[in-house]
Amino acid sequence: MIRQKVLVTSLVLLSLLLVVILFNLQVLQGRKFRELSRKNCIRLIPQQGARGKILDRKKRVIAENRLSYNVMFLSQNTTDRNHDLERVAKIIGVDSKTIRDAYRRGFIASSVPAVVARNIDARKAIRLEELKSELPAVVIQFNPLRDYPYGKLACHLLGYLGEIDRWRLTKMADYGYKTKDIVGFGGVEEEYDYYLHQDEGGLSVEVDHRGRFKRTIGFQPPRNGIDIQLTLSLDIQQIVERSLDGHKGCVIIMEPHSGEIIAMASSPSFNPSIFIDRSPKQLSDIFNSPDAPLINRSISGAYPAGSLFKVVVAAAALETKKINSSTTFICDGKTVVGNKEFLCWDTHSLQDLLAAIAHSCNVFFYKTGLLLGAQTIHDYAIKFGFGRSTGLDLPYEINGFIPSPLWYKLNKFKKWYDGDTANMSIGQGYVLVTPIQIVRMMAVFANGGYLVRPYIVKAIGNKDISSSQQKAVYLNLKDTTIKYIRDGLRRVVSDSAGTGNVLAGLSIDVAGKTATAQAPPDKAHAWFSGFFPYQNPRFVICVFLEHGGPGYYACVVAQRIIEGMISGGLI
Repeated sequence: MIRQKVLVTSLVLLSLLLVVILFNLQVLQGRKFRELSRKNCIRLIPQQGARGKILDRKKRVIAENRLSYNVMFLSQNTTDRNHDLERVAKIIGVDSKTIRDAYRRGFIASSVPAVVARNIDARKAIRLEELKSELPAVVIQFNPLRDYPYGKLACHLLGYLGEIDRWRLTKMADYGYKTKDIVGFGGVEEEYDYYLHQDEGGLSVEVDHRGRFKRTIGFQPPRNGIDIQLTLSLDIQQIVERSLDGHKGCVIIMEPHSGEIIAMASSPSFNPSIFIDRSPKQLSDIFNSPDAPLINRSISGAYPAGSLFKVVVAAAALETKKINSSTTFICDGKTVVGNKEFLCWDTHSLQDLLAAIAHSCNVFFYKTGLLLGAQTIHDYAIKFGFGRSTGLDLPYEINGFIPSPLWYKLNKFKKWYDGDTANMSIGQGYVLVTPIQIVRMMAVFANGGYLVRPYIVKAIGNKDISSSQQKAVYLNLKDTTIKYIRDGLRRVVSDSAGTGNVLAGLSIDVAGKTATAQAPPDKAHAWFSGFFPYQNPRFVICVFLEHGGPGYYACVVAQRIIEGMISGGLI
């Protein structure tokens, strides 16, 4: 009797336990397990969209997409996997072991195609499609790949593509980016990636518990990225890059009134397609090159300004009335500041400001700078846009640096001496600028006193955004200051002893300033920045040659560029 009661009680308890377990599984956790079941029977087969194209100012394509095909293998559709894989290997011309290894790496389930070969050409893809009846497990997937039809042209401005890294994924996950996505690195490809980036589509299929295909559930078409139109002139960019070939440095050409970047080249350069093909040797050569070809020297390199900085000092001295058009100083090749001699590059005798700009007389600007004082020079340099980024719509622009007595005291724990002011007056010492800052400063004298913001993107899709890109600040300089300095910049070229006289033979009038910026222990940097045509400026140019020697050599590059623009009917 007792044994019977124990048995009944045990049965009741087990029944209650079973009811509780079933209630938990079917009611409390029912939604969870239904979702797991649904996911277990649904497979997604991705399909790629095409990245948005990049166009020049005339809507000519400078970055597009080329047809490429991936070979995928659906193992549930074959009875002899190894035999079929070997046939695929033979047709596309690769080792069969390579194909088998790729299949093992890409296998998820028998119902999900595994990628066994990437980027095959159309001829091989067509051949595999023709054998579809013999190779039912083979699936050809269209895969648009980035293509740069002009090779290296404008590579720093465009940027390149690569697989998303952890840092970018952390920042961009909320915008739909995910692991393994291809994104832009540098240039427009990175800055405007959100618009250029495509959305992945795909096919949803249902499979049974063994992973075998049952039916197609749905199809989400991929979305192509949005096209971007630049302010860049393909014709002028080609001229610039040919003229810069063989030099280390950069060239920028900008429209002085709007800030449109017409051309921007940095040398040495690279071919962005290398990052698509991912050749290990070529990538290693780029990343390990001592010439740093990935650096855009136009915006990411900071250099001593040399004599180009004299334009800022001249404007500050005229605005504060420390000098005027009649002020003269005698240059006998040197001057003494404190207990040290400061040299000029030549003996210029009596110089007024116009002559000092034309001849790039150091002594005149040493003495002018001492009249101004370091703090005033600093303040005017900031006013002209130095020491901070220009706001150009490209990544990795740096600020450069303009020193001040207060900075020197806080960071060096030393007194600022008159010799430091003298050095600063000719753009040496601690002064560091970027070429894009130089071209913006020169534009002030081309456009009548406005500090513009450079920009490179003109339109996104069908929407012209030029009006929102154009921003200019009126510097409130006196008309006489602008006119006087413009006259000096013209004399740099027109005066037979002007440092830019090599440009005097051009069929249009050019104004500008040369610089030979000391960079010991190596050769000096060569600079030229100016505008043309002089009477009605349409272009501002900056040529920078890293360790290129005297500024004369930068003028020669500028001469080639302007001649090319004239002969091409581009001016």
